[in-house]
Amino acid sequence: MKITHLSMLSLLLTSLSLLPTTSSLGQKVLRVGVAGLTHDHVHNIMHQFKSGEVIIAGIAESDPQLIARYKKNYQLPDSLFYNTLPELVAHTHPDAVLAYNAISEHLGVVEICAPLGISVMVEKPLATTVKDANRIAALAQQYHIHVLTNYETTWYDTNQQIYEMVNGQHAIGDTRKMIVHDGHQGPKEIGCSSDFLNWLTDPVKNGGGASRDFGCYGANLMTWLMNGQAPISVTALFHHIKPSIYPKVEDDATILLEYPNATGIIEASWNWPFSIKDWEVFGTTGYLHALNDKELLERTKRSYDSVTVHPAAYRDNIAYLADVLSGKTDPGNDLSSLPNNLIVVRILEAATRSAKEGRRITL
Repeated sequence: MKITHLSMLSLLLTSLSLLPTTSSLGQKVLRVGVAGLTHDHVHNIMHQFKSGEVIIAGIAESDPQLIARYKKNYQLPDSLFYNTLPELVAHTHPDAVLAYNAISEHLGVVEICAPLGISVMVEKPLATTVKDANRIAALAQQYHIHVLTNYETTWYDTNQQIYEMVNGQHAIGDTRKMIVHDGHQGPKEIGCSSDFLNWLTDPVKNGGGASRDFGCYGANLMTWLMNGQAPISVTALFHHIKPSIYPKVEDDATILLEYPNATGIIEASWNWPFSIKDWEVFGTTGYLHALNDKELLERTKRSYDSVTVHPAAYRDNIAYLADVLSGKTDPGNDLSSLPNNLIVVRILEAATRSAKEGRRITL
């Protein structure tokens, strides 16, 4: 892409944080720091930056090849880059920091940001271990910051509507069974970057394989639908179907969550024939099935129809984060909240134990 003098000036002003700080709707445009570039989800924030939805105050990354790639692909100026996160926050004082690094590194980001009063949003899941998750929660409480977790499925209109129909309208009676299918053909098979694969397929840096990468979605949604209630027990079965591709971690997981009057079934895999993120909820009087972010089906004794899906209050993580930081929105126990995601990590750790030990794990 040819870079004009005008676009260069715009990039320079962005790096100096002199661009307008409110959107066309009057909402403050956040100035965020980016911690790491190894997570392929970082492309989302780059597109939001290029469209003017957010200002990137700085990027903390030490890998020269990653820096060069993102500079070239998104025409980013040298002034945005810092070798370390402490350097970034000291020089830029961002409104929040977004972590796009290995899951095991999330705690380190919070340890740097929390004492400075800087809130953090990480990519799912929150942490690799319950120990790290509890430490993150303690830091958030001590320094009065928000630590939020971003999931793609949080912004699905269909998922938000399922919650309203189940817990607001009681449209299908009491919940009895929940099934979430998540995954794709495999991260290598779909072309994830080598930088992403290096830690995504590492049992320490990612905490596991498909069970962590995609099991977290189901745990997140079910904890939310159950209004923050943790399951009584977790039972899991892991498969290692493609050891030649993923030698260190499982690539298929089925996780069973036991509640007093309901059952949750999480099916997470790098072996689906196609990409899938759907959610089924069976109640005492009906059934809801979110096929994707836009299509929702409802079945009762009398009918089986498509549901008109209404736009959710938030369509992406940046608008939500801005409202949380301004006090307009309270995370409570919602999908991004710390209480929800502490339970998610407990479920995932218990699932790993269950699969390893071959037994039901009580929480």
